[in-house]
Amino acid sequence: MSEQPRRPRTSGKPYRRPKKDPVRILAFEALRAVDERDAYANLVLPPLLRKARENEGPEKFDARDAALATELVYGTLRWQGTYDAVIATCVDRPLGDVDPPVLDVLSLGAHQLLGTRIPTHAAVSATVELARVVLGDGRAKFVNAVLRKIAQDDLDGWLERVAPPYDEDPEDNLAVVHSHPRWVVSALWDSLGGGRAGIEELLRADNERPEVTLVARPGRATAAELLGEDAAVPGRWSPYAVRLTEGGEPGAIEAVRDGRAGVQDEGSQLVAIALANAPLEGPDRRWLDGCAGPGGKAALLGALAAERGAMLLASEKQPHRAGLVANALDGNPGPYQVIAADGTRPAWRPGSFDRVLVDVPCTGLGALRRRPEARWRRRPGDLEGFAPLQRGLLRTALESVRVGGVVGYATCSPHLAETRAVVADVLKQIPDTDLVDARPLLPGVPELGDGPDVQLWPHVHGTDAMYLALIRRTG
Repeated sequence: MSEQPRRPRTSGKPYRRPKKDPVRILAFEALRAVDERDAYANLVLPPLLRKARENEGPEKFDARDAALATELVYGTLRWQGTYDAVIATCVDRPLGDVDPPVLDVLSLGAHQLLGTRIPTHAAVSATVELARVVLGDGRAKFVNAVLRKIAQDDLDGWLERVAPPYDEDPEDNLAVVHSHPRWVVSALWDSLGGGRAGIEELLRADNERPEVTLVARPGRATAAELLGEDAAVPGRWSPYAVRLTEGGEPGAIEAVRDGRAGVQDEGSQLVAIALANAPLEGPDRRWLDGCAGPGGKAALLGALAAERGAMLLASEKQPHRAGLVANALDGNPGPYQVIAADGTRPAWRPGSFDRVLVDVPCTGLGALRRRPEARWRRRPGDLEGFAPLQRGLLRTALESVRVGGVVGYATCSPHLAETRAVVADVLKQIPDTDLVDARPLLPGVPELGDGPDVQLWPHVHGTDAMYLALIRRTG
C-alpha cells in the first residue's frame, strides 16, 4: 500500500487546496517569461492565449478571460515602476531582495488593486490564491500581508506618498507618476522641446493600450475590404490603414491570413509612403530596403514599387529574420528579391538604387505602448551600442543610392541621439547631399514641426513615435 502524501500542519484549521485561477496563472506565466527570458509580452502572450482557448476542459478561455489576462499582463508591465515604488514602502526589505516570482505576484495584485475596477476583496483573495498555487503557502502569507497594506489607499493616494513633489524634482515626479525610468522621461522631454503639458500627454499615451492597425497591401487588398470587419474604421492618415477599435484577433481576418494585409502601425506605413512619394530626378526602377526584418515595411514598399513597375531588394542581416521578410513579401504583385546580408557591408554596387530605406535598429523608445517592458529593459548605455551601427547603415544607404536618388532614414525612437544627431553626423561626412522636406509627403498629417525631417508622436498622431529624414544624393 503506497504511503499517502502528508498534508502541511495547520493551526487547527483543515487544509484547503488552493483554487486554481487559469487567467491569473497564465498572466503570471507570461510575466515570468518576460523576466526570465527577456521575452516580449506581445510574442509570449498570443500562443498562451491560443492554447487556453483550445483547451476543452474547465480551464478553456472565453473572450472575457482572454481580455482580463491581457489587461493583467500589459497593465502590470506598463505600471511596473509605479507599483515597485508602492510595494517598496510595504515590505520589510529592499525590493531587490524580494524573489522575482514573488514580486511578479505582488505586482499583479497591485495592478488589480490600483489599476482596475476589480473589488478590493476579490483582488486580494484571488492574488493570494495565485500565490498559494505558484509560490506555496508560506510565501502566500507574505503576499497577503503586503497586499492588505497596498489596499489601504487608492492610486492617487499612493502617488502623493511615493512621488516627490513636481516643483522639487520634475523628472522624478513624472517618472513615478507615469511609470517610466527617469532617463527615458528626460530623453523624451528633450525631444519634445520642453513644456510640462506635452511630456505628460506623451507619457500618458505610452500607458494606453494601442489599437490594432492593419495595412492593406496595394495590389493585393484594399482598405475597403478590411473595413468590412467588425469594429473596423479607417486609419487616420494612411490610405492603406484600417483600425480595429475593439482589439480583435487579426489572424481571424482572411486577408491577414493570406498575407494580402498585415498588422502595421500607421507610423510605419507613413514612413514607407513618404519614401515612395519623394520626388526623384531620373529613373525609378530599383528600390532597396536595407534593414528589412521582420518585413512589414518591405511588404508595403514592395507593393508600392510594383505599382510603379519597380523592383524591390529586401536585405536583412539575420537569416531567420530574412525568412520572415520572405514570408511577408510572398505573393507580392511585382518583382522582388530577399537576401541575408549585412547592410554595412553591402552585397551590391554603389549607386545601384533609386530609393533606399534604412529603418535602423534602435532602443525602441517610440513603441513603448506596444512593448511596455522595453522601458525597463533599456539602459542609457544602449545608445552608445546602437550609434556606430546606425551611422554605418545610413552611410551605406547614401553610398547605395544613385545621384538624384533618395534615402529614407527611419527609426522607432524619438531620442535625439538616434535621430537628428545621426543624420547630422553622417551628412557632415558625405557633403553631396540635401535634406528633403518630408512634411508635404504626409498630406493631412498635422503638427509635423519645422521640418525638413518628421517626428511622429503617440499623443499627437496616435502612432508610434517614428522618425523620418529624407536625403537626396546630389553628387
